[in-house]
Amino acid sequence: MKGFTDEPNYTIELLAEGTTLEDVIDNHIYEQALAEKNAFVVADLGALMRRHVLWQNTMPQVRPFYPVRCNSSPAVIEVLAALGVGFICTNKAEAALVLNHEVAPENIILSGACKQLAHLKYAAKNGINYLVCDNETELCKIARSHPNAKLLLQVSTKPHTEEASMSFGCSLKSCRHLLEMAKELGVQVVGVTFQVPASCQDQQDYTHALSDARCVFDMGEELGFDMNILDVGGGFSVSETQLKQVHAAMKPLLEAYFPPMSGVCVIAEPGSFYVSSTFTLAVNVIGKQVVARDQQNQFGDKDKLTPNDEPEFLYYMSEGVYGSFVGKLLGGPVPHPSVHKTSMAPEELLFCSSLWGPSCDELEQVVERCLLPELQAGDWLIFSNMGSLSYGEPTTLSDTDKPPVYYTIATADWYDMQEAGICLDSTMKNFSFV
Repeated sequence: MKGFTDEPNYTIELLAEGTTLEDVIDNHIYEQALAEKNAFVVADLGALMRRHVLWQNTMPQVRPFYPVRCNSSPAVIEVLAALGVGFICTNKAEAALVLNHEVAPENIILSGACKQLAHLKYAAKNGINYLVCDNETELCKIARSHPNAKLLLQVSTKPHTEEASMSFGCSLKSCRHLLEMAKELGVQVVGVTFQVPASCQDQQDYTHALSDARCVFDMGEELGFDMNILDVGGGFSVSETQLKQVHAAMKPLLEAYFPPMSGVCVIAEPGSFYVSSTFTLAVNVIGKQVVARDQQNQFGDKDKLTPNDEPEFLYYMSEGVYGSFVGKLLGGPVPHPSVHKTSMAPEELLFCSSLWGPSCDELEQVVERCLLPELQAGDWLIFSNMGSLSYGEPTTLSDTDKPPVYYTIATADWYDMQEAGICLDSTMKNFSFV
């Protein structure tokens, strides 16, 4: 099960007015300076609320369903469940986690192109009826194992096919065949899902995807299916600007193809958008090497650059790709860190640097190149926006403990949640306040 701790209960530090996340990080770094200097995480649960408000204000007609695989910290699940968000689960463990937080089965969708039989039976037993399907084999398996299933057909899109190493989703022609086959097998089809990657720069791809979805709806309705769910996927980055761009591209098409009077429920799968900014990781520098001369600057900050004959540094950190940066192995981008203020003098020169985990493995390069002042063992680096990169299923690649997580919420955010009708100290049963 993804997350930061096996403890069933969590303590939230309610931050007094004027206390910032940086203050919390400073305090824990001071504590660690007196101890083992272990890495730690600070989670700002108020960020989840702020991102939810931003989503509602920008895309009020689209209900968010959070993909648990993005970050399945039980704390995240509990906050989002309290906010009324739905959930996308890819396996039995994720579904069990969400159900344990008293999320209604109708607010859960079991996705995944190839679901294990045990996972289908678990979904059937627990009333999780919404399933994603994109091929004959999966359809036959669902018909045998989950007769009450309500399917969302996954339709392929050009940018998703180009970006993925494997092709997921079916063509319009294949959709017709699957719809006819589902009719013969007595399996309900209730909607369509598609994925346009967040990296896609051409917003016209939403035009094609929504047009294809409308065609599948028409085919399904022609065969007698009650088509009432459209899932526009998870093509949302952490950027507010990108969210508004996607909304601007989709809004006129949704109004044309799936107007409110049609009764179609439009949902989406924002993952990184919700959790990325929630978690901040602090790691300790445990060693360094002078590895090369800086041959040529590529960073552009000419005012603070050193001459070309200055050294280039390699730093070893207390966490690497077999721990908190495991998402790097899966292709996730690692944000460039900032240096904790006690480790950096004003107007200090910056050097080309690379950051590595502690194992000395050739895969342990966390950041290939960045500009940093010269650091010493014992200094701290701060990685923001780590919520969707680090905290997933416990990796079997390392037997080290995960860094502890300190949950916080600003008093203003807490009051905002109460005004929204969410009383954390009663709705969220696994939390206590200090």
